[in-house]
Amino acid sequence: MAMIRVVLVDDQLLFVESLKTVLDFRADDIEVVGTAHNGEEGLQVVRDTHPDIVLMDVRMPGMDGVEAARRLSAEFSDIKVVMLTTFDDDTYVREAMKYNAVGYLLKNIPPEDLIGSIRAVGSGNILLSPDVVGKILGREEHAPEPSPDAGDFTVGDFSRREREVLYFISRGMDNTAIADRLFIAEQTVKNHISKIYAKLETRDRFRVAEIGRGLHLEHYCSYLD
Repeated sequence: MAMIRVVLVDDQLLFVESLKTVLDFRADDIEVVGTAHNGEEGLQVVRDTHPDIVLMDVRMPGMDGVEAARRLSAEFSDIKVVMLTTFDDDTYVREAMKYNAVGYLLKNIPPEDLIGSIRAVGSGNILLSPDVVGKILGREEHAPEPSPDAGDFTVGDFSRREREVLYFISRGMDNTAIADRLFIAEQTVKNHISKIYAKLETRDRFRVAEIGRGLHLEHYCSYLD
């Protein structure tokens, strides 16, 4: 059984220790290899341990979780970051997703659901708490720059490979999982995603996934299932 190596980053010491205890005693396939209590400390622990997944509090004194996620994305493209918060704040969600955070969960998630979420992320899925999804889908009416709507695009706007990549993004898969499914290099996936972002005029991965679902790509990519 392959172990999923995890680092916990949260400024609340008691929460970190409680989370570590839950994972240590309830999940035989998850190993907590390090803990930290702010973004800067978290970056150093990640450098020292190189985990598979980082569970990161979004709001911390000093360097917050979003900035730490940005730096992790630049330095360790293979490490998955899951943001933890008590606030279903869509601004933080969108900002973190720009930096390749692959999950965003509320801290009140039941322990077994959290363990299942970690396993899902380890398998290449992207996770958003239902409360967070509801917040995003109910965006404020006065957003200064609305994102493009799926109706503004057609399947013909994308090459076959771009459609395939967009299809997997719409299903919540990360770059590594997409590369595995398409039997191509992860850098090639990133290149296609850059082209998709340019066409959609947004780097908001969650919004890109929404647009992909709106195009009903399952009808064009059924051979991938």
